[in-house]
Amino acid sequence: MHISSTTISVTFALATLWLGSATLASAASHDVEPDHERARQALNRGEVRPIADILALVAQTVPGEVIEVEFDDVERLGKDAWCYELKILAPDGRVLEIQVDAATGRILSVEED
Repeated sequence: MHISSTTISVTFALATLWLGSATLASAASHDVEPDHERARQALNRGEVRPIADILALVAQTVPGEVIEVEFDDVERLGKDAWCYELKILAPDGRVLEIQVDAATGRILSVEED
């Protein structure tokens, strides 16, 4: 069996591209801190309320089962602020997305997802 130098070059180029993209993807995933770590750091700095407090406040207004929690840095009124985004499965089966000010616990928006 004869393998041409073109076949070897193409195979090598594809392998290099694949390894390079895997390395970049791995590096990119390590650059972003997980939500729970950013939330813990913000809580330790006194910038946000504990998630248990937030969930209790939201439950008074929006009943249902919390199925997802995200912690985001958003721009509001020209400055950065922390926000919890909650997905709640309402008793009627709808999935609601609730945006909550992480510092005050105030519900900013309720939308159907």
